[in-house]
Parts: sequence; C-alpha cells; structure tokens
Amino acid sequence: MCTACSCTTTDAVTTGASADAAGVEQPGHTSEFTVTGMTCGHCASSVTEEIKQIDGVDDVSVDLGTGAVTVTADQPVSADAVTAAVRRAGYQVS
Repeated sequence: MCTACSCTTTDAVTTGASADAAGVEQPGHTSEFTVTGMTCGHCASSVTEEIKQIDGVDDVSVDLGTGAVTVTADQPVSADAVTAAVRRAGYQVS
C-alpha cells in the first residue's frame, strides 16, 4: 500500500512520458520542479491532474524515482501556480 496517499498501488511508475522521450522536441516553455512524497502511480496522477488544470499547460511528466516533475506549457508557468497545484494534490515542492 502506498504510504503517501493510502491507495493500494504498490508499483512505482513514471507517468506522463512526453514526446521529448521519443526524441521529438516539444514547442513551448519547459520548467522542472522536484516534488516530495510521491511513491506510486496514483500519487503521480494526482499531481499531474492538478498541474494540468493550470492555464496553458500542455504536458506534465513525472519521474517517481527522482521526484522530478517537468511542466511544458505554451507560455511560462509561474512557480507559485505549480506549487499551489502540487499542494492541492497533497504534496510539496522542494
């Protein structure tokens, strides 16, 4: 069971793989944040869902192993907006 969100997920996975992973450059602005407390796919999905609600966000990629969250948007996204979204999901930006 995931201790961060109390779901029953046991697998650590990477979600939201972007086109960049396939070697295709994505247009827009990319920012990276480190989020603490995510331990499973459900955690990553919660963070992704909240960040995608920010105006202009095109893609969110989460690497559970490192806690890295990459946000791609059509315009710069404020760090405060991302931090607030992560907090709504129940996690912290470090």
